[in-house]
Amino acid sequence: MTWKTMDYTGWGRVHRANGDVARPERASALKALLADAPAPAIGMRRSYGDACLNDGGRAIDMTRMDRVLSFDVESGLLHVEAGAQIGALLKIFAPSGWLPPVMPGTGFATIGGAIAMDVHGKNHHGAGSFGCHVSELTLMTPKGPKVASAEKNANLFKATIGGLGQTGPILSAKVQMLKAKGDVMVVTERRVDGWDEFLGLLDRSDATYTVGWIDATARGDQLGRGILEEAETGGGLVPAAKRGKRIPMDAPGFTLSPAVVRTFNAAYWRRVPEAGRTVVKPIDDFFFPLDKIHDWNRLYGKSGFHQFQCVVPIAAADKLRAMLDRIAGSGLASPLAVLKRMGPGRAGFMSFPMEGYTLAVDFPNRTAAERLIKELEKATAEAEGRIYFAKDSLASAGDLSGMYDEHAQWLKAVKAIDPDGAYETDLTRRLKLRSA
Repeated sequence: MTWKTMDYTGWGRVHRANGDVARPERASALKALLADAPAPAIGMRRSYGDACLNDGGRAIDMTRMDRVLSFDVESGLLHVEAGAQIGALLKIFAPSGWLPPVMPGTGFATIGGAIAMDVHGKNHHGAGSFGCHVSELTLMTPKGPKVASAEKNANLFKATIGGLGQTGPILSAKVQMLKAKGDVMVVTERRVDGWDEFLGLLDRSDATYTVGWIDATARGDQLGRGILEEAETGGGLVPAAKRGKRIPMDAPGFTLSPAVVRTFNAAYWRRVPEAGRTVVKPIDDFFFPLDKIHDWNRLYGKSGFHQFQCVVPIAAADKLRAMLDRIAGSGLASPLAVLKRMGPGRAGFMSFPMEGYTLAVDFPNRTAAERLIKELEKATAEAEGRIYFAKDSLASAGDLSGMYDEHAQWLKAVKAIDPDGAYETDLTRRLKLRSA
């Protein structure tokens, strides 16, 4: 297997890495790589920070191992290699009435990445996280494949789901697909005037999929205004999603200036009529709206961007409101801000979700934004919430105190399968997650 030295980044393009990367196509090649020199696995590198980086070391790119191994048309049980992309599986199975059970905001995420981050989607309040729908996974070790499930090697199973790749490369997984009514989305859009109304609508919604866009520049009585989308799968004809366009260059700094963002957000909020509306969308337009713009991360310029995402318990909603007020007052937010209601479903020791509300906001990479995010991380800890490792690029080990109360169980399972720390990444070293 050939190793190629390359520079690569996370999606936020703040952290960068240089090292040798190999791209195996078969399980036998992957086993040989691990026997020679164990290294962490990476996928499409859609984690925003440094979770997918190993600067100065080796990494194994799993994206060529993307085969569908089997699919039960009656039960919907899918056996698939870890390099398969969520969006590709949607295109394959949606016409037959089956969907990936949980989909993050990009279809470029791989199955291995979805497991390692235990991703959540617009249906978390009802369906839980991705790992809740994984019945079995196979890890590749230097000695060969190792199967884990809730019944077999249960601690290893829970340490792998949401475990940041620290138990070794995932070879394949068995995933329970979700039965759908059709391969289009019927979406009801509603303009929301403020924070309390937004939370009330999210709490009362019985839709399968819900997501809120927040105007993170609005203040005063308009704080928390936005657009709520509630959606169900449906049948019928709808035009296919338009082919994505590319951002040809890094955008100049003024592209996301405070005045531009405020103007854009106000217009975007008003695009939905006061009475609301119901529209029919191509299925991938609803689940992966930003995938239509390839390399959209370049809109933040060559310095890149940070995303802050936290979840707080229901009882801490007022503290999350205070965080949003701080963000709005800073003038640093971009148009990308999302609010969702989460249920209790999580599958791993280090899984992010908890029952409550999650807020995600993008910020151009500036010193003032870094200071703000550090304040928001502190506020999250005070609210007894969590920050999301898939999005984090700034936290330090001390910021995590009390956020992940099953860390010790995760660490025990990780050290058992990787005592020498061969699968460490820049993120686990930055956050000292492999330390007691």
